[in-house]
Amino acid sequence: MSEADVRAVILEELGNIAPEADLAALNPKADMREALDIDSMDILNLVTAIHKRLRVNIPELDFPKLVTLAGAVAYVEAALSSEDR
Repeated sequence: MSEADVRAVILEELGNIAPEADLAALNPKADMREALDIDSMDILNLVTAIHKRLRVNIPELDFPKLVTLAGAVAYVEAALSSEDR
């Protein structure tokens, strides 16, 4: 799965969590909690959605790596790449 595909899945799930958010204007390096006005429960919902869609297990200790769009994409892409080997 390409980086663009991973980004598209994450943005789609963020749209489900925060439908009023302007995801096109989201800075990939911005803290999504602040930029999208979401809370820790929303991050948990995002992690759950990523797991369901992409079968990526994300331990709770790694949740901080997912607070930016860039971080989430990089984490999921790396996890998918390691599973391919």
